[in-house]
Amino acid sequence: MINRITELFNIKYPIIQAGMIWNSGWRLASASSNSGILGLIGAGSMYPEVLREHIQKCKNATDKPFGVNVPMLYPNIQEIMDIIVEEGVTIVFTSAGNPKTWTSWLKERGITVVHVVSSVKFALKAQEAGVDAIVAEGFEAGGHNGRDETTTLTLIPMVKVQIKIPLIAAGGIATGSAMLATMVLGADGVQIGSRFVASVESSAHEAFKTVVVNAKEGDTQLTLKELAPVRLIKNSFYNQVQELYKTGPTLERLKELLGRARAKRGMFEGDLEEGELEIGQISGLIHDIKPVSKIVEDILKEFEDSKKNVQNL
Repeated sequence: MINRITELFNIKYPIIQAGMIWNSGWRLASASSNSGILGLIGAGSMYPEVLREHIQKCKNATDKPFGVNVPMLYPNIQEIMDIIVEEGVTIVFTSAGNPKTWTSWLKERGITVVHVVSSVKFALKAQEAGVDAIVAEGFEAGGHNGRDETTTLTLIPMVKVQIKIPLIAAGGIATGSAMLATMVLGADGVQIGSRFVASVESSAHEAFKTVVVNAKEGDTQLTLKELAPVRLIKNSFYNQVQELYKTGPTLERLKELLGRARAKRGMFEGDLEEGELEIGQISGLIHDIKPVSKIVEDILKEFEDSKKNVQNL
C-alpha cells in the first residue's frame, strides 16, 4: 500500500499510532512500528530525561521508523526538542501550539514535521509554516480537542480542498472501514488513538483499559472548554465539573478543581473516580484488549474487505 504517507515516513501502511499522554510509551510505539505502521511516543507525559529513556528503548526495540509527539505548551520545550535531535529521532508530530515556532528549527535539522490541527484555518497556517503533512482531527477524538467541534467527516474534505501537502485523518477512527471512509473523503492516511489505548502494549493502567472497552455510546463528553477542551469518560471527577458549572465558576475555580496530575492519576495510576479519563467517542466500538500486531492486522483486513464491499455496490 504505497502512497504519500507511506513514502513520507518509509512505512508499510498509511496508519499512525497517535502519541497520547500516559498511554504511548516506547512499548506501544515500537510494537506499532514493528507492525508496519508509524509508532509515536507521547512526550506530553514525560520529563525530558524520561523521554530520552523511552526514545533509547524504542530504538533498541525496533529498526523501523518511529516518531515523537510533542505538545508545544510545556515550559521545557527547548530541552525536549534538543533531546529529540540528540537521540536522532527523524519524525516529530507537533500539537497544541503555533507550528511556526518550531517547524523551521526542526526541518533545518533534517526532521520530518507533522502538525495536528482541528480546523481549516489552522491547517493553512501549518502548511504556510512549512510542515510536511497535517493531521486533521475531528472533535470525536479523545483528549484535548478543537473548540469548533467540527466532526471528522466534515473536517477532512474541507481541509483537503485547501491544502497541497499530505493529509492524515484523526478522530473516531478505530476500524478498517473508518479508515477507508476518511481516505475516500481525501485523507492520505489515518491517525488512530483510542483503539491503541486498549492494547496489550499501551502504558495505560489496566483498570483504565477495562473502562475503555466497557464504554458505550454517550459515555464520553467534551468539557472544560474554558481551559482547553478535553473529551472525558464520565466519572466522579466529570460529575464534579458539571456541578461546578452550575455555579458559574471563574477560570481560577475550574483550574483549582482540575488541579495537577489528574490525567496521570486516572489513565496511568488507575484512579477511575477522581482521575481524568481521556478517550474518544469511538471507545463505544472497542470491546477488547489485544496486541498491537493483531489490532493492525484486523484494521487492514477490514479495510480490504470494505473496499470489496464498496466495489460491489
